[in-house]
Amino acid sequence: MVIILGGMSPAAPAPAFKEWAVIVDALLEGEQIVDIRKGGIREEGRHFALRATRCWLYPTVEHQKPELLKAAYRHRVDGTADPRDGEIRIDGWADVVGVAKITEPEHLEALDSKLIWSGDYASSRLQWKRRDPLWVLVMRAHRLVEPLRTPFRDEYAGCSSWVDLAGLPADPASLPSEPALSDTAFDARLKGVVGALPHGLTEPISQ
Repeated sequence: MVIILGGMSPAAPAPAFKEWAVIVDALLEGEQIVDIRKGGIREEGRHFALRATRCWLYPTVEHQKPELLKAAYRHRVDGTADPRDGEIRIDGWADVVGVAKITEPEHLEALDSKLIWSGDYASSRLQWKRRDPLWVLVMRAHRLVEPLRTPFRDEYAGCSSWVDLAGLPADPASLPSEPALSDTAFDARLKGVVGALPHGLTEPISQ
């Protein structure tokens, strides 16, 4: 199933989307435009839900291990800072412009070239809570011209997808930023993702 989302400004303050620092870096470098999720143990019912279509990108080192990445990306783990040491650095934000839910291993395998996780680790996300579908988020990332920093709080820790970070502007797009990919490059990547999904998009994604 594919759900089409619009790239509208948030009606409420944008939450922060937690993901491994190496994945956030890949999104902001334009190396990856998708993320896959099933939900963390601190989320309601341990199920993922799309809380917002615009979000800050919160880099975390929780559960991040080099062996869970493809070989070409494992060295990046050594260069990531642990925000629990004092502050969180926010380098960018993203619009979630499309969502798909997949359930079969062959559907995930078709996305393998679009992810920097190892195939085995991506497969483990699909197999966990097998009755639940795996969410595929298509994300248009933007890098801030000037990074933001906010103090770490204990309530930000743990396995959850969404966090409300104190002290950040309500709308990330209100700050100067640059898209990780040009419109042309993003559209080309998007076509590749759509072509890998079990059901194609029935209409263009509104951005």
